[in-house]
Amino acid sequence: MRLLLTILFLPFCAVAQWHPSFVENRFLRLEQLKTSDSTILAYQSLPLFSYVLNDKYATTERTVFQSENEKLNFVLDNKLNVTYQINPSDGSKPSDGYTVITFTNTSTDTLRLRNVVPLGESKSHVYITGLGNHSLSRAHLFRPSFAPINVILPDNAWELGFSAVNMVEKNVCALMRRVKWENATRRRFETILPPKGSVTYHLWLQTYTGDWQEGLRQMFQKRKLFDVAQFDNSLFQRPDLQWIRKSYVIHLMMAWDQRFSLGLKWGQGINDFIKRGKVLYGGDDVLGIWPTWPTLGLDQRNQFDLFSDLPGGLPNLRKMGNMMRAQGTKLFLCYNPWDESTRDANNPKAHLKGLSDLIAATQADGVVLDTRGSSSKELQEAADQVKKGVVMYSEGMAIPKDMPGIVAGRVHNALYYPPMLNLNKFIKPEFAIFRVAEQYKERIRREFATSFFNGYGTELNVFQAGTPDWVEEDYRFLGQTTRILRENSSVFLNTHYTPLIPTTRDGIFVNKWQDSTKILYTIFSLIPEGFRGPLFEVNEKAKTHFVDIFNHQELTTVRQGGREYISVDTAPFDKACLGTNNEGAVGAIAQLPEYLSVSFQEDMLKLSATVGSRIQLWKGNPAYGAQPLATFGRGTHGYSLDKSGAYEGKFVVQLFDASNELLDERILDWTPGRPKWISGSKIRSSGQLSASPNEAIIPAGRYRHITTHGDVFLPYPEKDTTMHEISAFLMDKNLVSNTDFKKFLTSTRYKPKDAANFLKHWKNGQIPKGEENKPVVYVSLEDARAYAKWAGKRLPTEREWQYAAEIDSLTKTSARFQTLPTLPLPTGPPVRLNDVQGVVWQLTNDEYQAGQYRYIMLKGGSYFKPESSWWYVQGGPQPLTHQQILLRVSEGFERNATVGFRCVRD
Repeated sequence: MRLLLTILFLPFCAVAQWHPSFVENRFLRLEQLKTSDSTILAYQSLPLFSYVLNDKYATTERTVFQSENEKLNFVLDNKLNVTYQINPSDGSKPSDGYTVITFTNTSTDTLRLRNVVPLGESKSHVYITGLGNHSLSRAHLFRPSFAPINVILPDNAWELGFSAVNMVEKNVCALMRRVKWENATRRRFETILPPKGSVTYHLWLQTYTGDWQEGLRQMFQKRKLFDVAQFDNSLFQRPDLQWIRKSYVIHLMMAWDQRFSLGLKWGQGINDFIKRGKVLYGGDDVLGIWPTWPTLGLDQRNQFDLFSDLPGGLPNLRKMGNMMRAQGTKLFLCYNPWDESTRDANNPKAHLKGLSDLIAATQADGVVLDTRGSSSKELQEAADQVKKGVVMYSEGMAIPKDMPGIVAGRVHNALYYPPMLNLNKFIKPEFAIFRVAEQYKERIRREFATSFFNGYGTELNVFQAGTPDWVEEDYRFLGQTTRILRENSSVFLNTHYTPLIPTTRDGIFVNKWQDSTKILYTIFSLIPEGFRGPLFEVNEKAKTHFVDIFNHQELTTVRQGGREYISVDTAPFDKACLGTNNEGAVGAIAQLPEYLSVSFQEDMLKLSATVGSRIQLWKGNPAYGAQPLATFGRGTHGYSLDKSGAYEGKFVVQLFDASNELLDERILDWTPGRPKWISGSKIRSSGQLSASPNEAIIPAGRYRHITTHGDVFLPYPEKDTTMHEISAFLMDKNLVSNTDFKKFLTSTRYKPKDAANFLKHWKNGQIPKGEENKPVVYVSLEDARAYAKWAGKRLPTEREWQYAAEIDSLTKTSARFQTLPTLPLPTGPPVRLNDVQGVVWQLTNDEYQAGQYRYIMLKGGSYFKPESSWWYVQGGPQPLTHQQILLRVSEGFERNATVGFRCVRD
């Protein structure tokens, strides 16, 4: 017969008590849960808990129990008596909502109890317990269909058990923690119970809505593992202490490190160290100095004496701190609470006064609390008395009950191989965490990668001597990850953090971070061959887009099974690195608001934003040590592509607010060989809009520039289908003649720099008889520009030439008007341009750079009709839309018998 064990549980905000009804001599397993409103939450049969006793896994599902008032009593393996206390008599408040479970060894053997998991271990729900026998990082999170993940728990909760179970109405999460032991030995992950020894656990049960991470949030983030009844958040609300939460790189250095001096006065050399760091990883947010251990104790001097005895004393240390702050680096000093055998050791207030005096004299910004996992009210007050904003930085992570007293701490490198997920970050995202990394031992990319994946910083502990040759390469990788952390602090400090969202493949992990405007996903991959393809599900939102902000690529979603996924591309790494501190690859995807508008327009990159305070334009990926091409304020701007030279590739545009928070990012690619407009309407003429007899008035209008061309051996400019506003201008009715050009030569005595083929058809510098009024040919672009400048004019752009020619044709045929429905017919006299098509090719002012080639755009066709190369050059009259390139080699090479020009005036 199956037991129906009904538990009444009132939600977290109300009185929470459990009232089980039971039947004696029946198996102890849960079948349903009744809530305060009498809703029955049905689920599969579950044990009350599972456990491992002397390396043997078991559950309570086949356990017979007895009842006594509000207690359940049962025996496990005929050795361990268990008391299940429903209403504890330990003075706790009913709202604490826990049940007390006490295990007592009733045998004559010594027992080892570990891995006590509420609701049991199961392949169908998420739970946390120990795995393996590692002495420091045994805790793992188990997910259905995925391999277990090593996690970091608070230092006082390594042995905890957690479960999150899906139910029909609401979901249930459960937490068990060891709270007391008698006549027993407590170890990190197990309790040694000699005969009559006992250990007590508290069991909490909560409901939640959503995925399993919300059950984790309920127990870890909202209830702080029930470690503290009411969290005092006042220290975190202090504006003067909030700077540390946006810091991501710390160096701790011994005072005798030669980099402090480099042959200079002590302290001056650190300036070069900071400058080098800015190039590699954006610089240090904090630099800590350590002049005490291992010297402390050599004589009677205490730790504060050793600071005073540094070269130049405390005034020099203060001067160095000022220099560091001018470069954006804060100064930390160390405090050794174990200094109890030197001068003033017997004075209980000497430490506090010594620390206060040291901070006052040096104006230090923070204190490293050696061997301490927490601070104290007295330490913070000692700093506050002399300077506001001084951060206490503990050597270890503060446990939840100590977090109200300190705002920053370390993930100690006693956990040599850092676990994948740090759940301390989930408990209090605003708490500034730094993973300790030591460079002298081995490659440590995994240290940087897991810090980045978990959304916190790195402490480079360089106490050990030695600087391997790969340090600079690792620093550059740190720069890549740290840049993303710094530019997206708002999401990494937000409580809306969801660890380990589902992925399409195991071995690659994704954390989701978000604030009110953007979502960011950090990725850590243990797939050595790299991963490319759809990885995780996303929700597309209007006016947002996806960007790979690690590789700086725009992304589009992939639809699979009616859902939208993001494809990622992670780098491969040497398979030999698996299992070492050099394994893994990272990535970052952001879903950003569409604040930026960017596009290529002829020779310009146009960019605009109506929000934010700074727009940065980069050639290639942004990086420390590089400089942006340009920086703009909010608004609409243009950047001339001429300034980027022959560069062909990626342009990254980033939008920031005043606090350096990334608001949006767009990427444009200039594909290799794509023609770049390198000259055009930038060259302007002067004059009044009053036409001479040889000029036609070209009215203003809106115009769509449609073009055609022949065989594509070299790439032509991309098709442009947008409407353009054309200002009114004057165009020569006739091509520049030989006579016109002769007048220019006589007036200016013009001599080309390269005279090859210059006016080749003239005889001894004279116009052949009968060709006075024919178009001048055998002129280069430079020759034509010189003539136009002399005449107070300029060459037309291709768009102007075609626009004017098409208006001219509209006055002759209504069919041409139909092709440009938005173009108004000119008023006044008809335009009347002569020799537009089929006389000579006409130069425009448009020059293009296409990879390693440059060319000029010609229009109109010519009298010459080639018979063998017509697929490259179409001779005879050509449509007004037709484009023909003239390759640039030299002025002499470019002068042709078929190329002339006409001018325009603004």
